[in-house]
Amino acid sequence: MRARFLLSEVQIGLRRNLTMTFAVVVTVAISLSLLGIGLLSNAQVSAMKDYWYDKIEVSVYLCGSLSESPSCSGGVITSDQRLQIKADLEALPVVQSVYYESQSEAFTRFEERFKNSAIAQNVTADQLPESFRVKLKDPTQFPVIVSAFSGRPGVDVVQDQRSILEKFFNLLGVLRNGALLVGIASVLTAALLISNTLRIAAFNRRRETGVMKLVGATSLSIQLPFLLEGVISAILGWGIATGLLAGLKSVIDSKVAPLLTFTKFFGWGEVWVASGYLLATGLVVSIVASVVTLRRYLKV
Repeated sequence: MRARFLLSEVQIGLRRNLTMTFAVVVTVAISLSLLGIGLLSNAQVSAMKDYWYDKIEVSVYLCGSLSESPSCSGGVITSDQRLQIKADLEALPVVQSVYYESQSEAFTRFEERFKNSAIAQNVTADQLPESFRVKLKDPTQFPVIVSAFSGRPGVDVVQDQRSILEKFFNLLGVLRNGALLVGIASVLTAALLISNTLRIAAFNRRRETGVMKLVGATSLSIQLPFLLEGVISAILGWGIATGLLAGLKSVIDSKVAPLLTFTKFFGWGEVWVASGYLLATGLVVSIVASVVTLRRYLKV
């Protein structure tokens, strides 16, 4: 009987404040969706980093006829120097594999990359340096290669391809943080709306709560219907937000991923994890906002 009465009170409260309840559900849905986009943005940056960092190599460019670094003062690298550099690279524990690229191979790759550019017409094979392409077990161990080979006779320059992408990932990080901040601000807005809705509901039902208090009802039994109204609104908003995130993932899989095949996108697992965080966030915000509001405006 008590559970039936409680559900009846919740239903009456939601029906009396139908417009406000609808506004709360929509606001919660939008705010959690924005927060979810921020979480998925974070997952996307992580996925791209894992994908690209796994493919990144360290390039050890060898001295050629056009090299001007002090380590190339002895002229073009000799065969003995080349063999010794390769052996030393392969002996390092942080190195996974070493691939030698000759000038002709470098020129072929250059032509493939710039085949539609006028710059390809003015470059010859002897102008491009030979190099070792080094794959590291851990891309963050690049300083080990730098300290061991920078300035070494026969080595022109040591370049980490990761540095090329660092600015790009920094930009993605700024966008990700911006999305998270917008989502958090929206969630706080939803909390204020939940609080305002419960305050109006408590005012409209002050006569009923007064009667319940006179007949000996406890504070919990009086406040619980209001609390459940906020929780139900949060759950409905979370359901809509999860549907929107799932729709976003479907669009990415069907429309975006086929066009951007050069990178990796977050998976469905990240969507469900984000959904779990959103549910927890919605419940916590709703409960906290409800408890604070009821203690202040519902005098029992």
